[in-house]
Amino acid sequence: MGMTTGTTTTRMEAIDMLAVGLGQYLAVSAILLVLGIFGIFMNRKNVIVILMSIELILLAVNLNLVAFSSALGDLVGQVFAMFVLTVAAAEAAIGLAIVVIYFRNRGSIEVEDVNLMKG
Repeated sequence: MGMTTGTTTTRMEAIDMLAVGLGQYLAVSAILLVLGIFGIFMNRKNVIVILMSIELILLAVNLNLVAFSSALGDLVGQVFAMFVLTVAAAEAAIGLAIVVIYFRNRGSIEVEDVNLMKG
């Protein structure tokens, strides 16, 4: 019977070693944030890439909210992440609709052409 108990503790230790901690979630979130910011600053000509970069930044925020919510044992961060996802979906839908309408009228979606609309 002592052998069974030793095997159980070893399995539990193995499960603890495979568990993903808060640090790994924050590292992935930081990578997503840097990629989003990098996408905005490196490609200022294409509106679609800028919208995708904003989505990456919002995903990084959501990952932080869910990771801290799980670590603290509170559901507020997860509920707030759902609201952020809703706003991100609306932003993507409305942003793409504006881009499609602008492309139909002007024939281009470059950011430099949008600056010509300033009065």
